[in-house]
Amino acid sequence: MLNTRLADDAPHDPDPRRYRALFISDIHLGTKACQADAFLDFLRHHEAPKIYLVGDIVDFWRIRRGVYWPQNHNDVLQKLLRKVRKGVDLVYVPGNHDEAMREYCGAQFGGIAILRQTMHVAADGRRYLVMHGDEFDVVVRYAKWLALFGDWSYMVALWLNTHLNAVRRVLGMPYWSLSAYLKHKVKRAVNYIGEFELALAQEARRHGAQGVICGHIHHAAMRQVGDVIYINTGDWVESCTAVAETEEGVFEIIRWNPHQATPKSGDKSRVEELEAAA
Repeated sequence: MLNTRLADDAPHDPDPRRYRALFISDIHLGTKACQADAFLDFLRHHEAPKIYLVGDIVDFWRIRRGVYWPQNHNDVLQKLLRKVRKGVDLVYVPGNHDEAMREYCGAQFGGIAILRQTMHVAADGRRYLVMHGDEFDVVVRYAKWLALFGDWSYMVALWLNTHLNAVRRVLGMPYWSLSAYLKHKVKRAVNYIGEFELALAQEARRHGAQGVICGHIHHAAMRQVGDVIYINTGDWVESCTAVAETEEGVFEIIRWNPHQATPKSGDKSRVEELEAAA
């Protein structure tokens, strides 16, 4: 029996909610699409003695084309460093957009451990391989020019998405993500997400782990893939999602919306219930 659940649109408690561990990826600091204010708000409402940054925290791909670094992006780094100074154990697993940091894997800087991948042992004793996941993206691994073109196309879609939703707000229509829709349609056509999950699950088995926690594809998910628990943290570009482990070893996907005054209660269904319905 799996001890895992989903928690969407978590309520904004006045006091920070405390977890055993937090897993965050794909913030993409240095880009206009980064939702830094939402992430800062998330950090104000959630605490844990251990935080994993699972890659693509700073987008060096974008910075190389032109520096964009507003104050709130600097505030994110300062907030994380402040947590380290207060005793939080911070583990940084670089991704493909911040791959320059992979040169420092194995080093520690001021209480921050930089690792290519690591193993997280949950409260129930299960072992989870923690890695960004780009190593199992065929496009990134074997055709980087295509990955860069895809990144540019994605940013164009986000730009169109901003203007489209400005019109939708005027018309009284709810937010709708063009880029997420296009991404989902294309990746579904080539079965990209399914293949990515299978590859990560196989890597977890190879390391003797019962689960894997990753990022990279900007698609938050938590499901059973064979005998492996697959968890993806999502992103802070569109979905504003993170993964948290409670003191009891329960993993939650948290979807954070700081602009929603009264968020809906979350879906608390367990993964074993999803399996039974499959």
